[in-house]
Amino acid sequence: MIELTKKLADVQTKLKAKKSSYNSFGKYYFRKAEDILEGVKPFLLQHNIYVTVSEDLIATDPVPMIKTTATISDGKDAIHAKAIVGVDLNQKGMQVPQQFGSASSYGKKYALGNLFLIDDTADSDATNKHGKATAAKTKNTLTSKSDPAFLKAKDYVKAGGKVEAIKAKYALSKEIEA
Repeated sequence: MIELTKKLADVQTKLKAKKSSYNSFGKYYFRKAEDILEGVKPFLLQHNIYVTVSEDLIATDPVPMIKTTATISDGKDAIHAKAIVGVDLNQKGMQVPQQFGSASSYGKKYALGNLFLIDDTADSDATNKHGKATAAKTKNTLTSKSDPAFLKAKDYVKAGGKVEAIKAKYALSKEIEA
């Protein structure tokens, strides 16, 4: 096991995984699992190792959860790293296979990142708010009972929703809050 650990440490310290994809909405580059695997390939024959990625559906209720395991092995010993990702079945504009595919891609990326110590905290993909930070700074104002948002908010509270959640999204007049 010591020999495999040394090989993994060499890969971890020398691996360069480029960010080959661009998010035009968030205006940042990000890396995918394929970028990490492409960066690992030169080390496979050099160290007589192989890398595999496997997935298991570990939960279905209330949210489908996928456990992804990235493994490095020399045929004798193996080292594993895992990532668990939920499948967002409410993601607009996506069919169910696309929702699972998206979660699968993220799981692979993070399991491989965990195995090879790729720190994505400085990566825009990990920190980008996708325009939400701006929206949070400038709350919409809700001051009229004829506003469609007021009717939705009223229904939300009737169904057991919290007024605090509405206040987080809207600046409310005293009349509307009452």
